[in-house]
Amino acid sequence: MLHAKNCVLDLPTGTVDYIRFGNGPKPLVMIPGVGDGLKTVKGMALPFAFLYRSLAKDFTVYVFSRRRILAPGMTTRDMAEDLNSALDALGLSSVALVGVSQGGMIAQWLAIDHPDKVEKLVLTVTLSRPNATVQDVIAGWIRMSDRDDYKGIMLDTAERSYSEKRLKQSRLEYRLLGSVGKPKSFERFQIQAASCVTHDTYDLLDQIGCPTLVIGGKDDRIVTGQASVEMAERIPDCELTMYDGFGHGLYEEAPDFLKRVSDFCR
Repeated sequence: MLHAKNCVLDLPTGTVDYIRFGNGPKPLVMIPGVGDGLKTVKGMALPFAFLYRSLAKDFTVYVFSRRRILAPGMTTRDMAEDLNSALDALGLSSVALVGVSQGGMIAQWLAIDHPDKVEKLVLTVTLSRPNATVQDVIAGWIRMSDRDDYKGIMLDTAERSYSEKRLKQSRLEYRLLGSVGKPKSFERFQIQAASCVTHDTYDLLDQIGCPTLVIGGKDDRIVTGQASVEMAERIPDCELTMYDGFGHGLYEEAPDFLKRVSDFCR
């Protein structure tokens, strides 16, 4: 049984949407990427639970959005503080923490500032400091959002994330998705996107004390594969997995991704 639930948490700083599924004995917390700025996980419990159903036996899985209303200039470190407050409110500590893309940036700060909260850490297709590639990509997405070009953001993200094999199957799907679900405002997305290019934990990575798995794609055209390599070199107790033939969307494409995460977090 997946036991999928859509949940809402009212924190002093604002309202947070999160989902919960699975009935395993260990808590596993997932933090999605910058696409969360376009739509929170509200109402997404069943799709997430189905997609990550292989985790449901061993873990009780929580997927946290950023708060619904973000303050201008919020950083990834500020977002980690919100996550820490959410974990406190739910009585969660010593969790397995899985961060994807911008979610991995937030996860780094939580592990640095609140080490008691994180027992195992998985950093997927993320970075510890800005590079020219991510700066260019984020600037392009912000320009598109200024034009209300939701379809452009969706298509550019897909083109930069997936292998050519996957793109052949999904270009039409992403064109259709780009025509529906447009957010009322792009302000939240822009705040989250801007925080990616100011994120910098590089000189503090040696303070991460928990066992860590860094997963990167050699063909990553959003944060680069090198960003994963340099993180792994600086985190003391760290394993590195680099996928050939996959890029930023490897967490959806690589057939053994969830097994690697599950085996490590168990």
